[in-house]
Amino acid sequence: MVGLGPAGEGYIGVGTLDLLRAAPAAFLRTSRHPSAALAGDIPSFDHVYERAATFEEVYERITEELVAAAGRVRDEGPVVYAVPGSPLVAERTVELLRADERVDITVVPSLSFLDLAWERLGIDPLTAGVRLVDGARFITEAAGERGPLLVAQCWSKPVLSDIKLSLETDSGEAPSVTVLHHLGLDDEVVTTVRWDELDRCIEPDHLTSLWIPLLTAPVAAELMDLVELVRRLRADCPWDAKQTHASLTRHLLEESYEAIDAIEELTRAEAGEGDEAVAVAHLEEELGDVLFQVVFHATLASEEGRFTLADVARGVHDKLVSRHPHVFGDVVADSPEAVVANWEVIKQAEKQRESVTDGIPLALPALALATKLQRKASAIGVSADGAGDDATQWRALVEALTSIPSSQGLGSAQPADTLEVDTTAARAYGELLLEVADLGRRRGIDPEGALREAALRLRDEIVEAEQRGRSESD
Repeated sequence: MVGLGPAGEGYIGVGTLDLLRAAPAAFLRTSRHPSAALAGDIPSFDHVYERAATFEEVYERITEELVAAAGRVRDEGPVVYAVPGSPLVAERTVELLRADERVDITVVPSLSFLDLAWERLGIDPLTAGVRLVDGARFITEAAGERGPLLVAQCWSKPVLSDIKLSLETDSGEAPSVTVLHHLGLDDEVVTTVRWDELDRCIEPDHLTSLWIPLLTAPVAAELMDLVELVRRLRADCPWDAKQTHASLTRHLLEESYEAIDAIEELTRAEAGEGDEAVAVAHLEEELGDVLFQVVFHATLASEEGRFTLADVARGVHDKLVSRHPHVFGDVVADSPEAVVANWEVIKQAEKQRESVTDGIPLALPALALATKLQRKASAIGVSADGAGDDATQWRALVEALTSIPSSQGLGSAQPADTLEVDTTAARAYGELLLEVADLGRRRGIDPEGALREAALRLRDEIVEAEQRGRSESD
């Protein structure tokens, strides 16, 4: 692996061109580089860029083609692969090849764009503590950073726009930013521009970078502020200091239920039954309370040396990618049902579970538990439906239940929670409720939510009856 240097002929490494010309097989990652023409008539992988849907697919296909080429010329000599700049800086294909056990790799160091950037900026990156980030991943790689940052691979205006929009600043707070474009070439540009002009000052390409000496407000600053707040509470608040994962359990549950209430309020408001702006603000507040619980638990785990909030975010990110092969891979899933079926198979393999029912919390409310189990059954092709049509099934269940003498429970004046109900009655009643849950599932209705709404309507009726009673007594 050799580098073509950061610019033209004056920056290409000694011996690089000789290696390319003498190799039994040589390739350029791309011919779109100032010194690529110096290598002569050597094939490039530009055709892969034109056909692939994502950059990661580009890099994986290049890797496969290089490995195949190495196999073909095994007895003739090495394949020489040339990349822009240095093979050791921002080269994903080099990372993939180094990790590939099918080939042996030799890297020939060379100049990179970084060497020219440090010279043009007049800084020592070690002394300044510079962080190098990828322009296309600025929002995540620069999260929580204050600078200085050198942002590489700012190859398009959309990339520059995303960087600009990642900071919520006004003109008085915006950081300064220096654009580094075509370093080492005749049309080199090194200019400092206003933050709001970032995506309008130049026509960027793969030789465009940014220098940001200081971010006035770090990316994702609000999240970092919350993390620091929880740390402060743990240190200085007696109540927060004594909390544990177990003691916070009920708070996580309560905040989750309050968030659900806020979602239902918003749903009603969107249907014209309330103030939508108030409902949106309420949901925002309740989601913040849930987030606080997540950050609190992550802080406790961090103090114990177990994991951090970053580990939590990274874990769920990677899990969601692996469980969506129809989005990030080559699996075909053209319906919600196919997505669910794939999800269950992948999850079962990941967790090394013997059954799709493993991991379902048995503490779920009964209707929610029944519905979840029925969904699992449906996802793997096991029928969760009752025998026969709905009407027949309902009649059989109701008849089985009502045939039990009222002295065993039905029609009794005793409170239901004090009765010793016969197991036959309990079983029949359970089967009836299971059928109710399945009926809702098959019609796209959440039984738990439907029962909750019915209970809330009953609550309203109770309140109205109480108000009428007070009015009549007055």
